[in-house]
Amino acid sequence: IVHREHQESQEESEPRGQNNPFYFDSDRWFHTLFRNQYGHLRVLQRFDQRSKQIQNLENYRVVEFKSKPNTLLLPHHADADFLLVVLNGRAILTLVNPDGRDSYILEQGHAQKIPAGTTFFLVNPDDNENLRIVKLAVPVNNPHRFQDFFLSSTEAQQSYLQGFSKNILEASFGSDYKEINRVLFGEEEQQQQDEESQQEGVIVQLKREQIRELMKHAKSTSKKSLSSQNEPFNLRSQKPIYSNKFGRLHEITPEKNPQLRDLDVFLTSVDMKEGGLLMPNYNSKAIVILVVNKGEANIELVGQREQQQQQQEESWEVQRYRAEVSEDDVFVIPASYPVAITATSNLNFIAFGINAENNQRNFLAGEEGNVMSEIPTEALDVTFPASGEKVEKLINKQSDSHFTDAQPEQQQREEDRKGRKGPLSSILGTFY
Repeated sequence: IVHREHQESQEESEPRGQNNPFYFDSDRWFHTLFRNQYGHLRVLQRFDQRSKQIQNLENYRVVEFKSKPNTLLLPHHADADFLLVVLNGRAILTLVNPDGRDSYILEQGHAQKIPAGTTFFLVNPDDNENLRIVKLAVPVNNPHRFQDFFLSSTEAQQSYLQGFSKNILEASFGSDYKEINRVLFGEEEQQQQDEESQQEGVIVQLKREQIRELMKHAKSTSKKSLSSQNEPFNLRSQKPIYSNKFGRLHEITPEKNPQLRDLDVFLTSVDMKEGGLLMPNYNSKAIVILVVNKGEANIELVGQREQQQQQQEESWEVQRYRAEVSEDDVFVIPASYPVAITATSNLNFIAFGINAENNQRNFLAGEEGNVMSEIPTEALDVTFPASGEKVEKLINKQSDSHFTDAQPEQQQREEDRKGRKGPLSSILGTFY
């Protein structure tokens, strides 16, 4: 086998204490692809194997990459499109094509599409901070399966060049096979004699002078336009679309960015203050893959029982799916399923919205964007037990929009006793 195929965990049982097909505990549902003392690559369990209610995510995978300071993820390509997002740290991303290469310095919050078949490598140039990246992968050969093709031979895998016969390699490089083997693959005797030449995996350590040289050729991308055709863009480059003292939501849609348009994906970053609530809402057609970056939260998703959908379609029974999520956990929000998120600590998460074109987010409470408030009184009269006027009064009582206090009465008592807390910006200042 020339290159390693991404394999799946066969475990089908629910996570401990959970009966939730939309919740992916990071400790259980990620499968490690490569790991050594410098970092790791791991891929999330297939969505379609977890639940029949998210079959349309069959061809999407989530990949996590972490590396220590002064390290490099070796050059490789894959048979998948990637949408890469930097969660923590700083990176040098280099994309290599037949007509040249482009190298970028990425900060926290930067995103970049890597087209299938593009050779690339990643450097963590920092002396102290770890690099953490999440990628949305869209395979191009086979649904839900993709492969990494590494140029180098390490203890983790062979170079894919070694799959060619000696005659092909000699003719292609115009050299004797012994020379090719010594230069590109390394003779076994030499590897045994020189431990420094051995590479224990696909993540390796770099010298400071090597990093300085790579930095010279990298472009800064701190304030790039959202509409750049090929260059990285930053989730924080514009004002949040929703913001108050309880939270803020930044979002880039396919209409604003050609890289996202190619993938039909929107990209969201949400910061929330501890005790804040992202009010109940649903997306009209987008399936959202939420990845927790920092903090903890309770998520409540409202949908239909899976067995009812299969056996008794004429009967609709409300099912609440609840999960307590923390760093690295993944939660899937199907299209049209209402969801509410409560931050139990200061929280940051990012989200990929699949089928993003012409998606509409509908809130079910709050002053702005509340779809219930647009229903006329005459319809409300026959929809709810109370009169239309009383329903309208209840709907319009909330003065906050999008984010609010999850426990307003308790919060008010605490503020009366201790005094008000500082502004959101000071609390969330540590997030990217």
